[in-house]
Amino acid sequence: MSVNTLPWYREPWPWLLMAGPVLVIIAGVITTWIAVVSSDGLVTDDYYKQGLAINQTLDRGALAVRRGYRGELHFGEGRNVTLNLGASADAPRPELLRLRVVHPTRAGRDALVLLRRGKDGSYLGVVPELAAGRWLLVLEDADATWRIDGELKHPEQAGTTLAANRR
Repeated sequence: MSVNTLPWYREPWPWLLMAGPVLVIIAGVITTWIAVVSSDGLVTDDYYKQGLAINQTLDRGALAVRRGYRGELHFGEGRNVTLNLGASADAPRPELLRLRVVHPTRAGRDALVLLRRGKDGSYLGVVPELAAGRWLLVLEDADATWRIDGELKHPEQAGTTLAANRR
């Protein structure tokens, strides 16, 4: 009696056993490619300097509290934004303000919006297209001597309040 044997490459078992390691190698190559191509915005090389800057940020927030700065930010049609800035009577009202729109995890999506004071005293600007999700808003004068901040959940909210020492 003669047993008819097939060559190894015609049997399903060797191919099934080789499929697992081949899939792992492919997944490793894809993971390596993603790690190289994408930027990790959470890692910083100057963490010590950023730690020292926290005290300056706290001082700027304290100045905003003393001057009574508070803002009501409203998103209008298109990408227009209006800011009504409240302040104490003796607080200066600059002609130009900087609004930083910061994504919590992706620094590449951050934007800087210049707000100019209009004739009615409110500030006007144009924000870039924002992806849906949570955004941090930081408002400061052009010299960065004071700052107020807030949060926005886009597109659910059409506006938000900005104040000092919210966090």
